[in-house]
Amino acid sequence: MEPDTSQQQLKKTIGTPQAVALYIGAVIGSGVLIVPGLAAEMAGPASLLAWGFMTLLILPMALSMGLLSAKYPNAGGVSHFVTLAFGPRAGAVVGWFFLMSVPIGGPVAALTGAGYLTAALGWGDHARMIIASLILACGLLVNWFGMKLAGRIQIAVVIAIAAVLLIAFALSVPQMEAAHFAPFLPHGWLNIGQAAAILFWCFIGWEAVSHMSEEFKNPQRAAVKGVMIAAVIVGILYFLSALAVVGTGSYLAGADTALVHLISAPLGYLGALIVGVMGIFICTATIIAYVGAASRVAYALAREGNAPKWMGRVSGTYHSPAGGLLFLGVSFALVMTLYGTRLVSLTTLIQLPNAAFILTYLCGCAAGIRLQKADRRALAVSWISFICTAAVFPFTSWAMLYPCAILVVCWAAGLLKPQKSGRIRAQLSDQPPAGKKA
Repeated sequence: MEPDTSQQQLKKTIGTPQAVALYIGAVIGSGVLIVPGLAAEMAGPASLLAWGFMTLLILPMALSMGLLSAKYPNAGGVSHFVTLAFGPRAGAVVGWFFLMSVPIGGPVAALTGAGYLTAALGWGDHARMIIASLILACGLLVNWFGMKLAGRIQIAVVIAIAAVLLIAFALSVPQMEAAHFAPFLPHGWLNIGQAAAILFWCFIGWEAVSHMSEEFKNPQRAAVKGVMIAAVIVGILYFLSALAVVGTGSYLAGADTALVHLISAPLGYLGALIVGVMGIFICTATIIAYVGAASRVAYALAREGNAPKWMGRVSGTYHSPAGGLLFLGVSFALVMTLYGTRLVSLTTLIQLPNAAFILTYLCGCAAGIRLQKADRRALAVSWISFICTAAVFPFTSWAMLYPCAILVVCWAAGLLKPQKSGRIRAQLSDQPPAGKKA
């Protein structure tokens, strides 16, 4: 039976505060607990220069997605932008790149967050699996009840994350010593560049919220102002975390656990527990944002005929993408089962979606270059983001095989159907002003 098309609409429920929280939740991941120490180990106190550079670069990276979301709000997000710029098949490919990254990236994030808590409490891998599964279930359920609830929960989670990171910085101030900043450049200037390349991974995630832009109450305000506010907050939180790690020298005791040591040192077991709970909050926020994004990509692909029809079903009660959430739920169960049976290691899972995520962002920046030619500011930020992302992509190494496999499967399954060019021209010429209904 064909679904009632009158019910197959996503509801506009996302305001600017919710958009800010979704952006922050998508960008700040478990890397904030690990990367500050790794960067400090690589470049010493001079790693703060890399953090400062990336904090400045974060604005054009964020704006490149925010400006496109404001001008072309659509559940397809990046895949929609690529469709308008390069055609429907290219857009469908990018949509599948993103969609097939989240079923792996979600469990990785959940297992990472659960790992922090179980390590703090001294629990084993079985408990880690259960907690990770509950985190994934939370991400699915929150999105099932719609973005209005998801946005409110995300605001609370992001506030908790920011509070813990600011507390960590406050605890570090009495421990900071001038000696920890000397020598400032112990490993040479080249290592600062290498540290910046690692930091790049902490600043990707802006493309995820573009898939929710169709549900923005006011796309211009939520996308542009929201992403700018989020960029400033993310930059400050990251830099303060890095300053705390360097200023206290906590990275010398263990680069990958520097922030953990920073908080647990003065507070003991309570500090370790705080870090564990923060890991849960951070990863839950990330999963809520990416589940919301991926389920809407599934909805958009099905709407355009590039995915099975059932993936385009929308809940009649909550107007949430039920088909996309079902797809993600089944995928999460499969990936968690593979991990639980030790058929696939966490290390392998971490590497698999990287190339597909980077390609999605790279294609979005390329679409911005083509679509924003009339706006010099938008064109400039798109070029900056494209160049920086392109410089990082070769370092994904063998993980490039994953998007290649996605492309082959989509082609073999006949999921890359052409769309009439007249429809694309209509979307470009009839685009209503941001914030207004067509």
